[in-house]
Amino acid sequence: MRKNTKNIASVVETLVTPVAAELGYEIWDVEYVKEGAEYILRITIDSEAGIYIEDCEKMHRAIDPVLDEADPIENAYRLEVSSPGLERELKYDRHFASAIGEKIELRFFAPVDGVKSVIGYLVEADSEKIVLENDNEEKSEYRRNLIAKASTVFDFSDLE
Repeated sequence: MRKNTKNIASVVETLVTPVAAELGYEIWDVEYVKEGAEYILRITIDSEAGIYIEDCEKMHRAIDPVLDEADPIENAYRLEVSSPGLERELKYDRHFASAIGEKIELRFFAPVDGVKSVIGYLVEADSEKIVLENDNEEKSEYRRNLIAKASTVFDFSDLE
């Protein structure tokens, strides 16, 4: 019987979380996906100090033997370790909790109040709703089940 990809991601997350913690990282996300003809196990790590290519390499080397020994995936796959990036996707309650006060974008499955997306500062989040505040300090509440994708928004003009 073939394991479904969500179960594989969950098993892998359980296996690699202690390794990540030992190295000073946290697991941001684990995805097991098929892209074209190839299966990819994508592990996204984060830390207070940020993530650099050396961190990804260190994590990759550390989890490779753990995954080989546990062998949670039947078919051949490519292992990728990466950072969530500046504009990171927010999927889980813990992601939203870590982004309180940040500027985020919500994209909806279908228009909400006539728009397909909104940008604002995350004020509150739970499993049912997201509350954003705009530049005029007006708050708007959105039901989580209407949100197709949420991500932080990095203001690149701050770099100039």
